[in-house]
Amino acid sequence: MATTTSTAAVTSLASVTLEVADPEAARRFYTAFGVEAYLHLRASDTHSTGFRGFTLGLTVSGPATVDGFLGAAVDAGATVLKPATKSLWGYGAVVQAPDGTIWKIATSAKKDTGPDTREIDEVVLLLGVESVKATKQFYVARGLTVAKSFGSKYVEFAPGRSCPVKLALYKRRALAKDLGVPTDGTGSHRIVLGTTTDAFTDPDGFTWQPAV
Repeated sequence: MATTTSTAAVTSLASVTLEVADPEAARRFYTAFGVEAYLHLRASDTHSTGFRGFTLGLTVSGPATVDGFLGAAVDAGATVLKPATKSLWGYGAVVQAPDGTIWKIATSAKKDTGPDTREIDEVVLLLGVESVKATKQFYVARGLTVAKSFGSKYVEFAPGRSCPVKLALYKRRALAKDLGVPTDGTGSHRIVLGTTTDAFTDPDGFTWQPAV
């Protein structure tokens, strides 16, 4: 008798949706910030306090462009959590949007050798997780491909075909420290990841739903 082998559907990140109290106000902010093309927005009043366990990061070409995006965010109503400074890894700043989402703007370049281009090289959704190893295994089992891995500290997955945002994992406590916020948080993450397969929830409570 012939046998068949079932293969689990392969997951990929198809979209990123932020749940916000006021979608129109959020849309105005993200348009002024210059990142509206990377996001979907939907109304939500679900309970959420403290650190939501993730950040969205912009990688740009140089310090002038970091300053340009930082200035645009602040002018549109963002709060500066970390002012733009040089570090071991380059130059960057951290802001919190009016809807509560935390954004990191960074470049690996320390010297300002060019003008503000207002161009984004890469957008990364960084999830703060309790166990990078366990969550990595969970996503690999669902079909995601690891692009970069630094032991139990950081994992980056290969991007999906339909979404310009990369997905990465970092320890929750380390991520909060990097962003300059307390680790504690309760309630909804206020973010929904679009999937090319059926809905599921990861080990840290991040929700994936079929992308519209």
